[in-house]
Amino acid sequence: MDVLKRLGTCGIVPVVVLDKVEDAIPTAKALLAGGVDVMEITLRTEAGLGSIRQVAEQCPDVLVGAGTVITLDQCKQAVEAGARFIVSPGFNPTVVEWCIANNISVTPGCVTPTEITAALELGINVLKFFPADVYGGLSAMKALAGPFGNVKFVPTGGISDKNLAEYVSAPFIHAVGGSWLCAKADIASGNFEKITALAAHAAKTVAEK
Repeated sequence: MDVLKRLGTCGIVPVVVLDKVEDAIPTAKALLAGGVDVMEITLRTEAGLGSIRQVAEQCPDVLVGAGTVITLDQCKQAVEAGARFIVSPGFNPTVVEWCIANNISVTPGCVTPTEITAALELGINVLKFFPADVYGGLSAMKALAGPFGNVKFVPTGGISDKNLAEYVSAPFIHAVGGSWLCAKADIASGNFEKITALAAHAAKTVAEK
């Protein structure tokens, strides 16, 4: 199963911000125990790259990717560390073109018709929609899906267990990204049972769509 298909099958892309590399494996295992085998580890902290490497090497059942990838150097470092997919908050053609050339799945952030058109021009039709709540959420994506019928979105921002069902049931949604599954406070306090419970509830919601 290719990477994008696996993201779509899982239906959820947990956005994970780690302050300590040693928390990477327990977090990955907690998600996996709840039935979520995907995680996007962001590069917002110094622990990001090391955490990606840990999960890639020690948790082969988890599909690990890098988030908050803004520059080409970050992209290359993330892939070298073991990231299987790249997620960007915006559309950087240099990053996208490098990923295509190196057969790495990439989901750039696109919220306007111009950005979507630019992505399609490069053959990318699964796009991050961020921040989803700020840019109109489901109503905005539904409107964009009219002229861009072959585009699927991965909305992130303002999504939680309370509105997950509404999002995943929309035909133009490929998967849903969110940080509510792995709150920094839960990771810091070692509350991995809660992460597993939230993951299990989210996985059940996706399965019932």
